[in-house]
Order: sequence, then C-alpha cells, then structure tokens
Amino acid sequence: MTARILVVDDVEPNVRLLEAKLTLEYYEVLTATDGPTALEVASRERPDLILLDVMMPGMDGFETCRRLKAIPELRHVPVVLVTALDGREDRIRGLEAGADDFVTKPIDDLVLMARVRSLTRLKAIVDELHDREESSRRLGVDADAAGRLRATGGRVLIVDHSERQAAKMLERLSEEHRPAIESDPAVALEAAKGGLDLMIVNLQAAEFDGLRLIAQARSTEAARRTPVLAVVDPIDRPRMVKALELGANDILMRPVDVEELQARARTLIRRKRYADFLRQKLDYSLEMAVTDALTGLHNRRYMAGQLQALVGRAAQGGETVSILVLDIDHFKAVNDGFGHDAGDEVLREFAVRVATNVRAVDLPCRMGGEEFVVVMPGAPIEAAVRVADRIRRDVAEVPFRVLDGEAALDVTVSIGVATVAGPDDTPEALLKRADDGVYEAKARGRDQVVARAA
Repeated sequence: MTARILVVDDVEPNVRLLEAKLTLEYYEVLTATDGPTALEVASRERPDLILLDVMMPGMDGFETCRRLKAIPELRHVPVVLVTALDGREDRIRGLEAGADDFVTKPIDDLVLMARVRSLTRLKAIVDELHDREESSRRLGVDADAAGRLRATGGRVLIVDHSERQAAKMLERLSEEHRPAIESDPAVALEAAKGGLDLMIVNLQAAEFDGLRLIAQARSTEAARRTPVLAVVDPIDRPRMVKALELGANDILMRPVDVEELQARARTLIRRKRYADFLRQKLDYSLEMAVTDALTGLHNRRYMAGQLQALVGRAAQGGETVSILVLDIDHFKAVNDGFGHDAGDEVLREFAVRVATNVRAVDLPCRMGGEEFVVVMPGAPIEAAVRVADRIRRDVAEVPFRVLDGEAALDVTVSIGVATVAGPDDTPEALLKRADDGVYEAKARGRDQVVARAA
C-alpha cells in the first residue's frame, strides 16, 4: 500500500490543491481543516506523514504539532510544517515543537515530493522495526527500556572545506555534542562506518562532491544508518532535491543559522538513537527467543533446530553428530532442603561447568528443569564419552557454593551419550537413546556416564 498522508489546512483550496498533487503521485490522502480535527484523524487513521499548515485560527500549526508529538502512537510520524513564514524564529519554533521539516508557500512541487519520499521512507523503516518488536512481544519475549533516549552527547562529523563555516558549526554543536571537522570525504566515510550519530555535509564544497559522499554512505552497510544533514545554498534547488533523493535526512540552508543547526541536529540524533534502540531491542528479543534466561545457555527451541539440521546432514553423508543428555542427581532435594534460590544457583554454576568442559564447536543447552543437552557436531561416540566424563568429574569434585557461600553442596550428574547411527536416524531417536542412557546411569547408582548404541 502507498503511504498515507494527512493534509491539514484551514483554507479549503489549499487542501484540495495538495490533495490533487499527492494523489497524482499515488499517495493516499486524508484531510483536516483545523488542529483538533487533525489530532482526531491522526489518532484514528495513523498516517505515514502529516503536512501541517502553520497559520490556522484557534490551534495553530505549532501547537498542533506539539500535541501530535505528545501522543505516544504518533510520536514518530513525520510532520512537515507548511508555512508562508520564512523567518528563522518560526523554523526554530517549529523544530522545537517536534516538526521534522518545512516547506514554504508557494510550494515547490519537486522539493515537496522529494521531502515526502525521504520522510515516508524513514517512517517505513521505523514501522518495520516496530512490527518486529511487537511480534517478539506477542511471543512473550521483550526487553526492558535501556534508559532515556537523549538527543545530546552525539558523535558529529562536519565534512566541509570552508574553515570559517565549519568552525562556526563546531563551536555551537560543542555545547551539546562531540563534533569534529573533516575535509577528506574518504576519511569521513570511514568514520561514518564506525558509528557516528550525525554527519553534516557541505554540498557546496568545491574540493569534493558532497552528493557522491551521501550516495557512498547510503550504499555502505556500515554507514547506512548514519543520519546526514546536507548544507546547501537555497538557490541550488537541483542539488537540494538530489541530496534528498540520495538519502540525506535533512537540509540546512546557507548561510548556516547555528540555532537552527542545533535544533535539526538534536532531532536527527534523537531519531537515530530511537531506531538504534529498536534494533537493539529486536536483537535482544531474538537472542532471548533462543536463550535460557536463567543459565544463559541455548534453550530447547534452539537445540531442536540445530539438532534437526545436523542429523539431516549426517543422514546425507555429512559428518556425524553425538549428543549428551545430562540430569543433575537428586536435584529436588536441593530445592526442598535449601530453597529455589539455592537451586537456581546450582543450575547456573552447573551450566558454567558444562560450558567450560565442552569443545568450542559444541552447543550446550538447557532442556528444562535440571536436564541439559550438549550437541556435538563431528564427534564420534568415543570423543563424546570423554567429554561427558570430564564434565562428570568437574561437577563431582568441587562442591557448589550457594546462599552467598554459606552452604557447600555436593552435586553429581548422570549422563547418557548417543551418536547418529545411520541414514534413517532421527533427532527424536537420538535423544531417546541418550535419555535411556541417563536412566541406566541412575539405575547403576548415579554419577556415571552411559553410552547407548542404536
């Protein structure tokens, strides 16, 4: 579906004109003629972009923008203020209200469409991250917020050959951020790959091609997420439009107004950190989906997927695979006698001892409760038995300290070992044989390793 754009203006002809222009570009257009209606429509329809007139009776565009940004569900919907006012105070006031950009009446269609494409593209990326985060939450996997997302203290690189202009930007940005100046675009590109919060590029520099630098940054995976603020002459309309098409996040007109620079930098850095935060939450959620929260080992879901793939390859003539099934002896007595906190301490320490005694390629996993599995790619049964016995000895020889060291518990483990037997073997059959080995080890008196053939 195309992007949905809400047009807000109290002058009906202006609304219809913008609606016609956007419809011709295949956007879906919603309309409102005042601030309160805009808030109602935006809350109900969740547009991808809002074009908001500044001069409206009652609730003006600044106040409407401020209220839109105060609604959590709409906070990250881009707002472009449409204004006949071209003064710096109004631009700064709008940016402080949360506006993402401006277009000035009479509206330049080419510039408008370039800004609309740029901002809706950014909104689509944030929406995708939101959707993935929500999917993780529905699966029961979520990550706590990692503190406030500040818009200060950012790493900012000014790419400019004009010493006077660069120094002017450096001085103002130093009040909130950690800016630096670079005149070599190759060095700037490498810096962007290292994780900048913002790159400011002078498109009018005669010594390098600022548009090429933006294109290179957007085509490089490591630098793609770095926001770019392009500095351009207001009369150089083609360069401005091209910068937005190539992926510049925002435009700053020359001569540079340092207060507007500061406001735009703050907005871009906050937006970038929010996207980074969503990605981190997503990465954490994906990790938690395959990780046991108590021990930090892989969980049953991950083990099942890996074992299925490894057994499948072994059945087709690939390297063999062995597994260990480990069950802590008399674990219920630990919980009953010392409490579940002590039991959790034993499980965590047991996981450490298992993980430190297996090979680097092995996959130690917690199946649940006091039962663990180690998947061993490429290990014949003899090698698997040696690793199992090494784990058994390490567990039995050193008592487990629990309850802040107040109690020392003697712990043992029974281990069953099995190896893929042939092309018809299955993960379920392999686990069953290793599990049978555990029962045999317990029947023999526990603290033993038993290998079960097919």
